[in-house]
Amino acid sequence: MFENIEFANPQFFWLLLSLPLALIWYLFKHKKEVASLKISSVRGFSVSTLASKLRPVLFALRLLALASIITALARPQIEDISTRTKTTKGIDIVMAIDVSSSMLARDLKPNRLSALKDVAADFIKQRPNDRIGLVGYAAESYTKTPITSDKSIVLNALREITYGELEDGTAIGMGLATSVNRLKESKAISKVIILLTDGVNNSGFIEPKTAADIAVEYGIKTYTIGLGTNGNALSPVTYNRDGTFRYGMRQVEIDEDLLKEIAEVTGGKYFRATDNEKLEEIYDEINKLEKTEIEEFKYYKYEEKFRPLILLAGALLLIEWALRNSIFKSFI
Repeated sequence: MFENIEFANPQFFWLLLSLPLALIWYLFKHKKEVASLKISSVRGFSVSTLASKLRPVLFALRLLALASIITALARPQIEDISTRTKTTKGIDIVMAIDVSSSMLARDLKPNRLSALKDVAADFIKQRPNDRIGLVGYAAESYTKTPITSDKSIVLNALREITYGELEDGTAIGMGLATSVNRLKESKAISKVIILLTDGVNNSGFIEPKTAADIAVEYGIKTYTIGLGTNGNALSPVTYNRDGTFRYGMRQVEIDEDLLKEIAEVTGGKYFRATDNEKLEEIYDEINKLEKTEIEEFKYYKYEEKFRPLILLAGALLLIEWALRNSIFKSFI
């Protein structure tokens, strides 16, 4: 009954200090008010010595009743708190992912694309109140999933992203333009594109700067990420006879000036990820930069628990009154 109990008026517990004072009064003062007679034998008197010894029980019952009343005055209660959250400023996010053959380079473990998918999945899980969509691009671009609040759909789509779905190449402008197209009708307070590439723009019929201007027109912020180590990386260079890639060392080329310009024009930020750890740090930073405002409503419900204590005090006083007027009547 008293689990998770809180007290609305705990100041009443100071009254408990009166209990030891009452006990002292009973031991030293009340004892003098009881008449006594010293005789050599009580054999001729009809006196119940056991009842006389149990007479302090009456006072104990009163003390217990008083303690129950004081505790009831402190108003014990159980507090039940329920919460409801409402997104007041949601964010719509499109993640534009480069799926060209260079994303199979092994400077990140096990390769760039797999490392990105792992980090991006964690990022998606940390955005439960936002809508997220996926765009893949190589020599052309396509929408893997439109913006949705169903994170299971986004995560499944992310796992399915792989090299070979599109003609090889790097069409940064196409990837950015397709992402803008996914967000231009959005009613969200904040619209964000996270565009990742590991190369230079060499395909597509939309220039990256043109796509960036369109993003500005629709109020879409773009964070750009250049993926790849500094120097050379073990990358696909040609095909083997069985259709698999043959790997060799290639210079890592990322058009950082272009990515910086896109980020600056749209009000975003450029990042460079040279290894798995840096990639994780970048997505963590973007996660902190783009905050969704959540309004939380708390509902309090109180269940009062003083009534059982009042009933207990009444029962103790009733028992004390009954004993005082029956068994102990001759000793009062």
